[in-house]
Amino acid sequence: MEQNWYQYISEKFGVEDKDIRTYSPLTLAYIGDGVFDLVIRSVVVGKGNTSPNNLHKHTSQIVKATTQAAMIDVLEEVLTEEEADAYRRGRNAKSHSVAKNASVGDYRKATGFESLIGYLYLCNRMDRIMELVLIAVDKCHVDL
Repeated sequence: MEQNWYQYISEKFGVEDKDIRTYSPLTLAYIGDGVFDLVIRSVVVGKGNTSPNNLHKHTSQIVKATTQAAMIDVLEEVLTEEEADAYRRGRNAKSHSVAKNASVGDYRKATGFESLIGYLYLCNRMDRIMELVLIAVDKCHVDL
């Protein structure tokens, strides 16, 4: 992917460059959650024009913690060491919130997954995000 959206947005709004290694894993998960949600929303909307309620229901089934936990389970074997570190940092982060409809284990895995996505996004690795999401969707039989 040629366009670095994070860099583009930062330049337009005058946000200074930061070393992403200084970001907490929960900050990475925060941006990763939004990026993953946007990827899935883009696919769901691209599949057909329907009511916002139907779009939301379909998207919510994919971006929920239990699905993200299943996705990272199948992705762990294809992660680089750097990616695995980003995932583990997020998974092991001490969060003060809990998922409404997921186990603590799934919630932690999902946080790790989002942290990985956030890390890759801030490193301008949308190509790798797409590769991982495609693998996960296929191996988890996610109906987009």
